[in-house]
Amino acid sequence: MKNRQQPFVLCCWFLCALTFLLAQDTVLGQRGGGVSIDAKGVMSRNTELDRGMLNARQLNAARSSYTLSHDVSAKSPIRCISVNRMEKAILESDGAITEEMKYLAGIYRITHVFYFPESKDIVIAGPAEGWFPGYENAMVTVSTQQPVCELQHLITAFRAYAPGTEGAGIVGCSIDPTEEENARLQQFQAQAARLNRQQFVQGVRESLGMQTVRVDGIPATTHAAQMMVAADYRMKRIGLELDASPVRQLQTFINHTVPSDSNALFRWYFVPDYDSVILTADRTGMELVGDGVRLVGENEVVSLTGERTVLDGVLDPGSRAFTRSFTGLYPQIAQQALVFAQLRNWIDMLICAAHIHREDFYGQSGWSMAFFGNEEKYPLETFVAPTEVEPVVGVKPVRRGALTPVGGIVIDAEKALDEEHAKPDANGKIAERKKQLTLNLPEDVWWWDVR
Repeated sequence: MKNRQQPFVLCCWFLCALTFLLAQDTVLGQRGGGVSIDAKGVMSRNTELDRGMLNARQLNAARSSYTLSHDVSAKSPIRCISVNRMEKAILESDGAITEEMKYLAGIYRITHVFYFPESKDIVIAGPAEGWFPGYENAMVTVSTQQPVCELQHLITAFRAYAPGTEGAGIVGCSIDPTEEENARLQQFQAQAARLNRQQFVQGVRESLGMQTVRVDGIPATTHAAQMMVAADYRMKRIGLELDASPVRQLQTFINHTVPSDSNALFRWYFVPDYDSVILTADRTGMELVGDGVRLVGENEVVSLTGERTVLDGVLDPGSRAFTRSFTGLYPQIAQQALVFAQLRNWIDMLICAAHIHREDFYGQSGWSMAFFGNEEKYPLETFVAPTEVEPVVGVKPVRRGALTPVGGIVIDAEKALDEEHAKPDANGKIAERKKQLTLNLPEDVWWWDVR
């Protein structure tokens, strides 16, 4: 549906502004995900700890100066953690959380969830190795420099699907202009034909003003919330070529878009790869397969009143090229920009938590998350909530007006567990793997390797 009431005409030499929304991650000097957050919740890009800014000597120095016990630093194809045993160990030590607990014994992808009715253990498992402080303020693995999974993210996911609740539903974030700001932009564009490039870009910024950040399903003051917003923000910057592409092969939006109307909006959002779950017949064993994340696009058009209408079946060539390329290259992108690896781990954790909740492993095991589920005992809501962002404007020489990428992250973890998506353990590999997990363990052991 194209708006013809106030056509917007620019001279052929004029440049179209592509507005892009800023997002980020930290509190008063803390930085992560390539972004920063000030005390008021205003977000900005921070490149100081990007991978390209740290040389090999700095990383080697960090690696050699960080020591771990031999056992936990060993590389393991499958390392197991009983989450209820881990909580018991913390309670018995008066709430002390060790480095091994904080970084989940070096697990860097959660590939399995198991429940053992005999011992009442709820177990997560995946490949693991030693870690050290790397770039983007993340703890990274020694050999691959990928971020290890973090306890704070796992427990945030568990709280989203806590025992005795209905579950979080949709978890995600969004960075969008308001309808009033959209309308103001349309009015500005209708009068902008005689402005030079600098005046036009400044006018777009002033028309949009500060953008609103929204977090759904989890508290906005958690690190997981900031990480989601940071991933959304970095993705948009990459699509507009405001940040260099992490991989050369990536097809960017700004390089492939063919604008069809002055008031077009382009929505990109991350969703889980919903065909990533395999379940045993008794549903006490689950495996997560694949890369776990997809980037999808959806065209929208802004009316003069600022309302948005989805154009079903219509996809801009730039959006199509960017979203498909980003999805296909996700593993390589995540290797270079760690916030996307953290997002992948976060989606895995939410699916694991939703599975534990749906199958009521909480009730079957008698685990109430007395420590992990209590914010007073284990505070996770300690970060400044991201609340607003300032528009950043990129340019591309075309004849039309402003093109605004919006969107966010939409994680419906339970959808991945539905019959239409979850696959059966047809060859029995997950059930066989479960048999290999020895649980005749001393009471104080909460993690172990499968040999």
